[in-house]
Amino acid sequence: MAASARASAHLHSLPESSEAASVESLALQACDDIDSLHEVKRAYVCLEKLIVPQGLSDTEEVYPTRTELSALVRVVNEELQRRIETAGTTMQSLRVAVSESGTR
Repeated sequence: MAASARASAHLHSLPESSEAASVESLALQACDDIDSLHEVKRAYVCLEKLIVPQGLSDTEEVYPTRTELSALVRVVNEELQRRIETAGTTMQSLRVAVSESGTR
C-alpha cells in the first residue's frame, strides 16, 4: 500500500508527457504480465491433464491440446533459462570475488 502511494506520488511529480509515457509503459507491462499468467495457467492445465485424466471417453479432457503442451514446454524452458542465468551470474560473482581475494 505504501509503495503504491509512493509510486503515485512519484507519477504526480513527473511532467505531463513523462507521466503519460509512464502510465502507458505500466499498462503494457500489465498486459504482458496477464498474458504470462494465462500461459502459466495453460501449462498447469496441461500438466493436470497428463497427471489426472478426467474421463477415458472424452479425448478433449484426457489429452492436453497442442497449445497447452506448447505452454508447458515454454514455461519450463523459460524457468530453466532463468535458473541457468542466475547460476551464471553467481559463478561470475564468485570468480570476481576469488580473483580479488587472490590479489590482496
